[in-house]
Amino acid sequence: MNTKFIAPLGVTLALAFAAPALAQDSGAVDWTGPYVGGSFGYTFQKNDNNEHLRFDANNDGSYDDTIRTSTGANAFSPGTCGGSARGATPAAGCNDDKDAISWMGHVGYDMQFGSLVAGVVAEGGKAYISDSVTEYSTTPAFYTMTRRIDYNGNLRARLGYTTPGGIMPYITGGLAYAKVKNSFATSNGANSFTANDSKEDAWGYTMGGGIEAKVAPNFSIGARYLWTRYNTGDYNVDVGAGTAPASNPFRLTPSGGASINRGDKFDTQSVMVTTSFRF
Repeated sequence: MNTKFIAPLGVTLALAFAAPALAQDSGAVDWTGPYVGGSFGYTFQKNDNNEHLRFDANNDGSYDDTIRTSTGANAFSPGTCGGSARGATPAAGCNDDKDAISWMGHVGYDMQFGSLVAGVVAEGGKAYISDSVTEYSTTPAFYTMTRRIDYNGNLRARLGYTTPGGIMPYITGGLAYAKVKNSFATSNGANSFTANDSKEDAWGYTMGGGIEAKVAPNFSIGARYLWTRYNTGDYNVDVGAGTAPASNPFRLTPSGGASINRGDKFDTQSVMVTTSFRF
């Protein structure tokens, strides 16, 4: 994790711990009630250099086959990269995945029980990230699948502990959703390629924690971290004969073609600053 998204978290935590001095109400702090607000921050991804494209060569629905040349060798032996290809061979290099800013709006409700605060919050917004994986064939050629989040949201429970000064650390978790946009690119101009389910509904779960502070009777600021896993896998690309010769590895398969898929997990992490108006 580097300073470009640690900085917003550090600033917000500093503000949060200064909240008692900023608060307009020196009495007991009550978190009970509805609230609306927004958050802004940074979404990033794990290194996925070990991810591979997967192949179904016999139309059995399982992406566990190896595409082979006429000599029986693995046609995709040159390897993979966890990003988008710059050329037809690994030597040309690979562009890193794009981590980027993100924003969300939220609405929620908290109920206070002594020093404990329990609640629920719904969020919706946008993360401007992209995640690619590339496989290289012996042709040579590259095959790149890329996914982006069109929009995303979550429904989370929260459980926090509030101090007399109005600072509340909390843990949170719940259901996550994203509309995922997929795309495919290749330098193979011989075979035909047909994409299916380019936009897919990805459901999953999210968990994390944060800190929130009341800086006025009806206003709070905070920072939070979320780890999210979206379950993907509907997207695939069917490979046909096209103008490729009979010796083409995709034409040598039991089905005379293949379907390409990628991993079924899409993991993201986000660090965000939050603001809420409380009624």
